[in-house]
Amino acid sequence: MTAIRARWLRSINLAAAAFFLASLFSHAHGAEQAASRDTPKLGRGINILGYDGIWEGGLNAPFRLDNLTAIKKAGFSHVRINFFGFKFMGTGNVLDEIVLRRLDAVIEDVLARKLVPIVDEHDTHLCQRDVSECAEKLKAFWRQIAERYAGKYPALVFEVLNEHGGEMTSAGWHSLLNECLGIIRRTNPERPVIAAVINTDVIPVDELVLPADDRHLIVTFHYYAPIRFTHQGAPWSPTFSRIGPLDWGSPDDEAKAAADFKKMSVWAEKEKRPVYLGEFGVYERAPSDGRQRYLSFVARSADRLGWAWAYWQFDHDFAAFDSARQAWKPDILRALMPPAR
Repeated sequence: MTAIRARWLRSINLAAAAFFLASLFSHAHGAEQAASRDTPKLGRGINILGYDGIWEGGLNAPFRLDNLTAIKKAGFSHVRINFFGFKFMGTGNVLDEIVLRRLDAVIEDVLARKLVPIVDEHDTHLCQRDVSECAEKLKAFWRQIAERYAGKYPALVFEVLNEHGGEMTSAGWHSLLNECLGIIRRTNPERPVIAAVINTDVIPVDELVLPADDRHLIVTFHYYAPIRFTHQGAPWSPTFSRIGPLDWGSPDDEAKAAADFKKMSVWAEKEKRPVYLGEFGVYERAPSDGRQRYLSFVARSADRLGWAWAYWQFDHDFAAFDSARQAWKPDILRALMPPAR
């Protein structure tokens, strides 16, 4: 009797979750159609080059530019280039021309593979810790990048800043974001630009303030909830390194993720803005089956909502690709990119 009751309750939970998801995806379809008219179709993507020696002149360090061919063949349509620009600023916050030429070369290689490049200013830590210094550097960064690429590479997308938060409040971020958008729009009036919701667990998208007349904007958020699952075993964290093994994939797990996505979807429909899930992933210490269920659920949910997405990340940790073997990790690739039927 107990087993029968448990199965009955589980079937009720699964049916409720399925109904909730179906209504969410139907609700979002019209919003995605309306929001996409002035923005590119980014589709499925992957984060690259965040912690690579290419910027210092290294080769195969570990990313190889011919890995872009593997990314394209796997079915991805864009890459999010994680660029720590502040690291390469000298006196007066002037970017190193040699490094900028390397960035040019990466962008051109991405475009040659018929992938869409996103240049993401990725200096999270400074911007979460020292808002004043971040603001000066970020504005200087976008003045130089916007002028450099004005009239060039029409497919190139700018992302203003990765994962601001910490000491930066929503009000402070919106002021800085709009200053940066003003800088970019002086030379790139129609360039697609990605602007982020401030990075907290509650995804406070209702607080986001964007210029109403700028319809070339894409709104991004990152999703690692529940972080105890996605970051279990991560050695850089005294807390997470001791957690695990934890599983994921119950009806309650799926319903929580669906509710978080509905919050974004409802806002996007109201504001007629496209959504970009710029990062999601699970650290490799998580149980393999739970990791695959999580990645598949998040990626397929984003697909059905009409959102572009980018997995975190190609190599290093959370890796979808084995740089030593020069091969995809099949379980991760299968979860992200199911075979066409």
